[in-house]
Amino acid sequence: MSAGLNSERDVNPSQPTTEKTLADFDPVKKPKRNKFAFACAITASVASILLGYDIGVMSGAKDYIKIDLKLSDTQVGLLVGTINWYSLVGSAAAGVTSDWIGRRYTIVVAGAVFFAGALLMGFSTNYAFLMIARFVAGIGVGFALMIAPVYTTEVSPASSRGFLTSFPEVFINAGILLGYVSNYAFSKLPTNLGWRIMLGVGAIPSVFLVLVVIGMPESPRWLVMQGRLGDARKVLDKTSDTKEESQQRLSEIKEVAGIPQDCNDDVVRVQKKSHGEGVWKELFIHPTRPVRHILLCVIGIHFFQQASGIDAVVLYSTNIFEKAGITSSNDKLLATVAVGFTKTVFILVATFLLDRIGRRPLLLSSIGGMVLSLATLGFGLTIIDHSHEKLPWAIALSIAMVLAYVAFFSIGMGPIPWVYSSEIFPLRLRAQGTGVGVAVNRVTSGVISTTFIMLYEAISIGGAFFLFAGIATVAWVFFFACFPETRGRTLEDTEVLFGNFISWRSVLKDGKKEEGVHGGNDGQIQMGTKA
Repeated sequence: MSAGLNSERDVNPSQPTTEKTLADFDPVKKPKRNKFAFACAITASVASILLGYDIGVMSGAKDYIKIDLKLSDTQVGLLVGTINWYSLVGSAAAGVTSDWIGRRYTIVVAGAVFFAGALLMGFSTNYAFLMIARFVAGIGVGFALMIAPVYTTEVSPASSRGFLTSFPEVFINAGILLGYVSNYAFSKLPTNLGWRIMLGVGAIPSVFLVLVVIGMPESPRWLVMQGRLGDARKVLDKTSDTKEESQQRLSEIKEVAGIPQDCNDDVVRVQKKSHGEGVWKELFIHPTRPVRHILLCVIGIHFFQQASGIDAVVLYSTNIFEKAGITSSNDKLLATVAVGFTKTVFILVATFLLDRIGRRPLLLSSIGGMVLSLATLGFGLTIIDHSHEKLPWAIALSIAMVLAYVAFFSIGMGPIPWVYSSEIFPLRLRAQGTGVGVAVNRVTSGVISTTFIMLYEAISIGGAFFLFAGIATVAWVFFFACFPETRGRTLEDTEVLFGNFISWRSVLKDGKKEEGVHGGNDGQIQMGTKA
């Protein structure tokens, strides 16, 4: 053994021998969470509270509006669901606006528009006025839904991108809970006053949003696309875990923007400034194979998020609890608060797991739990529907399954569509591509929330949840086949995983083999591999 060591030293006499200590074998320490990026993500994600509050407050307010304005079930369905259709206008406009004036000022636009909509809803005198107010608020919701995850993704370091980019969904859930609490708090007021205050209070978060956004930095990726390298460098230095990561991120963004690596001026001329020109053509008319795969994944994940019934449960929770046997208005509102609390707690759990476990395991586990809870909820409600006497066990089972469903939804299917869709698009397509995902999300949500009452009247409420369970089963198969893992990769490096659809695993294996051939990375985590 000693002879072998001596021979090695003889062959490499120029290499000094170094004594290794125990410290050399310690695992590489994970970087601490970047507090500045954390603050930026929280601030931007406040925009998402606008949608959450509207969903939560309408769950209870719709019952009082129906009584006060003497509306039919169809009119109630349109009132509740059409804000999702209206938000399409906002999400479409936000893609272009964010490329033109920047991500930060687009958030300001979202807050200002929703503020106007909330005030109009609070002062509505009739159904037509209320629908106009919902249209204005819907535009603000669309802006907020599109821009919050895009901005958060672009300022986040790769080590905590999943954690930070899940914040918009956290704030949606916080908004839902606030809406439920608002319903309960103002339910004792006269009917004609209570629902107006419930809706009008939604203006408060939008005022806070506009005020705090002024102190946020602009997205470094947007700054580079405008040729403002000096400003982008300052933001990246503050939002990266290390100086080296900041330089790496800037280098990768410059490559995507077509800026030479040796160009380090504070302001440079960009050949073609990004104001969204040609993006729609590249997305839909002449997409490359990777872009086609990415688009399929984004459309699919946003469709299945809503088609599996979450808005039906959240918006019509009072109807579901009534069908389950809870008749007291007070008890129904308290039960909805429990739904909101459960959603918020489990979304907080998910934020800490996204960068530790990964997107795929959480998503597949979440969908599996949703299938089980939806099918059991359908069973419980069907038993209650066909029974001529009160069945406490079936009522308890149904309530437990509603809570289980929103819990499983929140650990994966809730946050991951926003995280995933905002991180897999190439930079040049990110704003409009994310807007497409939001559009699909809102259209599907609009269909479900507008037609749910008609659906359960046609096939029974138990049958409706069996249908949602079937859709969730299809979603699980789709995600298992088509969705690669993106945890730990830089934004500019995720595109290499796409283009092979269900054969993406072979690309990942080839990348790992390539890493093995070229050796390690001096103990550092390899953020991605180039194909």
